[in-house]
Amino acid sequence: MEPRVGNKFRLGRKIGSGSFGEIYLGTNIQTNEEVAIKLENVKTKHPQLLYESKIYRILQGGTGIPNVRWFGVEGDYNVLVMDLLGPSLEDLFNFCSRKLSLKTVLMLADQMINRVEFVHSKSFLHRDIKPDNFLMGLGRRANQVYVIDFGLAKKYRDTSTHQHIPYRHRII
Repeated sequence: MEPRVGNKFRLGRKIGSGSFGEIYLGTNIQTNEEVAIKLENVKTKHPQLLYESKIYRILQGGTGIPNVRWFGVEGDYNVLVMDLLGPSLEDLFNFCSRKLSLKTVLMLADQMINRVEFVHSKSFLHRDIKPDNFLMGLGRRANQVYVIDFGLAKKYRDTSTHQHIPYRHRII
């Protein structure tokens, strides 16, 4: 029997890995829609997937923020199921022989700045900005830039007062 997640998703092949877990291709059993499934061992020394899922929930609905489909524990793993996205900007840069036109750079930069500004507007700092953490969409969203990987994100100001939270005293 194929591995399942949350009784809704079929676990497929590994499509990536990060410093805090692995990412698999998944399929919604009812709709056959493909998704990304991020797994983190529950015994990991510094678990962050629950924290990351909470930040995604706060950011939900923002342009260029992937939708979280499901979060939970399955066996020995914390599991985050989200939209499947396309290649990272690092992948695209390498695919293009590490050369991009000025027009492409400006169009990407405009979207990247908008994504970072949106995260800041929700009182968070991403803290791991790099080409690997910006992904292109798929299908009709292939020209849209998405920001991912909020495991290191921190709240930098109080949401109600907008007062800056002193360094080392941040709360979610």
